[in-house]
Amino acid sequence: MAEQRRRYTDDVPEHAEERLREICLRLPDAYEERAWVGTRWMVRKKNFAHVLGIGLDGVDPVPVLSFRSEGEELEILRLAGPPFLELGWGRDAMGLVLDADTDWEEVRELVTDSFCVMAPKKLVALVDRPDPTDTT
Repeated sequence: MAEQRRRYTDDVPEHAEERLREICLRLPDAYEERAWVGTRWMVRKKNFAHVLGIGLDGVDPVPVLSFRSEGEELEILRLAGPPFLELGWGRDAMGLVLDADTDWEEVRELVTDSFCVMAPKKLVALVDRPDPTDTT
């Protein structure tokens, strides 16, 4: 099977970028910068979230959130299928297509987890995350 060629663009709806900005900039020491295409959010020079348009072989680009994951969650996301996709860069990078059905609470969790993968432990300790051992 032939490899699909991707096209990367700045085509991201303003409301999606604004929602991501609100989520990302609440995290300790997070900052925003223009990426090679799209916008990315960083902590200590490490990219934990990136929004850009991605198109496949002549299909119009769709907005995609790039984020980091690890361990069992990464494997689950790899197998989940749409709206998740493997991006092909970085062993722990995943993508989430942003559309009218996007669950923004899930986006907040994914971005927070991504931040925690990339940030130093002293900043991770400042992040309010649910206790994974709490089953209530």
